[in-house]
Amino acid sequence: MTLRNNLDDVDLKILNSITQNARIPFKDVAKEVGVSRAAVHQRVNRMIDLNVIIGSGYHINPNKVDFKTCSYIGIFLDKGGLFSEVVEKLKLIPEIVECHYTTGEYAIFIKVYAKDNEHLKKVLSSEIQKIPGIASTETFISLEESFKRTIPVNS
Repeated sequence: MTLRNNLDDVDLKILNSITQNARIPFKDVAKEVGVSRAAVHQRVNRMIDLNVIIGSGYHINPNKVDFKTCSYIGIFLDKGGLFSEVVEKLKLIPEIVECHYTTGEYAIFIKVYAKDNEHLKKVLSSEIQKIPGIASTETFISLEESFKRTIPVNS
């Protein structure tokens, strides 16, 4: 069966395996999926080239490096046409880890990690709210991340 981006059942099995354990050796994926290690390697590289697999590396637990406050901030713009310029300025703020152009009340919705509420207040008032084109913001502090996962991949 062929899916979008020319993915087949073997690709989906490989994706399922590596999303369950990103450190699994390709030889173990090959055994699990029933193909050679070289086939797994070639297919993973092809999926990277197709942008099916994006990013790699380790995820850092923000709490373990003293970033205790996670917040989501809705951003209202003076004009929708300022989106690109505002996003370029938001990219310069390292505490912002996600940025989304959205429908609904907010033009932009961002995820921010700060060391504490005082640090969040500084980032918000001294950096984010000073960006030209931002009319106002609304902040939501996350009390707990109950779970996080990748999208399901089924073959």
